Amino acid sequence: MSLWEYANPVKFLGLSERVMPWLWGFAAACLGVGLIWGFFFTPDDFRQGSTVKIIYLHVPAAFMAIQAWFMMLVVSLIWIIRRHHVSALAAKAAAPVGVVMTLIALVTGAIWGQPMWGTWWAWDPRLTSFLILFLFYLGYIALWEAIEDPDTAADLTSILCLVGTVFAVLSRYAVNFWNQGLHQGASLSLDKEENVADVFYIPLLVCMAGFVLLFLALVFYRTGTEIRVRRTRALIAREGRGAAAQVEGA
Repeated sequence: MSLWEYANPVKFLGLSERVMPWLWGFAAACLGVGLIWGFFFTPDDFRQGSTVKIIYLHVPAAFMAIQAWFMMLVVSLIWIIRRHHVSALAAKAAAPVGVVMTLIALVTGAIWGQPMWGTWWAWDPRLTSFLILFLFYLGYIALWEAIEDPDTAADLTSILCLVGTVFAVLSRYAVNFWNQGLHQGASLSLDKEENVADVFYIPLLVCMAGFVLLFLALVFYRTGTEIRVRRTRALIAREGRGAAAQVEGA
């Protein structure tokens, strides 16, 4: 069985119907366990107090905001190279989810930053690149809506996605590129010395798993919706052409 089989809209819809109940169920379980564990059963940090617990929303949302854009990049490249319509619709479906994740990360970052830094916002390299990524998300969605021809819209949004990837990379690695700035380094790292303590680390991993599963469930759901909408429009257009031909023939 080839992965490319699911570029067929009918097979993709069949796959999504099978996997979505599992994705919704596991996402709800992970988010429920992770958030309750993190917010109610972990201690306050010795420096940041209870404010640190916003990490269970901020870090997973920021992580998924960047990963969503990379997912859009991959499926956009598939569209450019192989012209599979499902891949273009998957990118379109992921964008609103990504923009919500980015907004959650920006808002929770401001709430976390105010007591820690004494300000709601700073033109820190990571924060600035993340804000630009948010604007790219909005531009991507607006471009899809502004162009009537779906193939042309897919082409132009794919190019925009390639350009926006620069800021997705900067959002992830800005702290490594520039030593200056208020933002801390990665909370999760292969280097154990950079990780948060295990008492925060384990529920954080559960929350991140929940966000990943929620993202996948939403993308499957929205992609299926986009396929059905396009199919409905095609049927309406076909009936319209048929009616016009009958009028001309009469």
